[in-house]
Amino acid sequence: MSDAASIARELIDAWNRRDFARYRQLLHSDYSYTGGDGQTQKGPEAGLAVAQMYATAFPDAKSDVQRIHAAGDVAIAEFIARGTHQGDLMGIAPTGRRVEVPICNVIEVRDGKVYAEREYFDVMHMMQQLGVVPAAATA
Repeated sequence: MSDAASIARELIDAWNRRDFARYRQLLHSDYSYTGGDGQTQKGPEAGLAVAQMYATAFPDAKSDVQRIHAAGDVAIAEFIARGTHQGDLMGIAPTGRRVEVPICNVIEVRDGKVYAEREYFDVMHMMQQLGVVPAAATA
């Protein structure tokens, strides 16, 4: 497994364990995070805040790595996040509903740490599972 793949897996494993001290150690001092809304947040504290927000909203959640592709200093991690909405999520009160969301993260590594992370997932699909937006009609 490449260095980038190992670091990507370690980042996901640290989140699964809620080992936020280790999670923070894995983030480069010039870290940037771009979420599904296209907004980029800069700095390791911003990345840690995003990780903790999801852990608070879904305290039982785990990310199940499906595969990691890596070349050079870039790893693409495909995983499925599953959990129960038991805490505030960006102003959405707990619904008690379970979600299952496929996620793809593109992780760039520099100096043995996560330098940039771009996360892609269908937020609408998650919101439908939470019951806060109606499910799409089927033909």
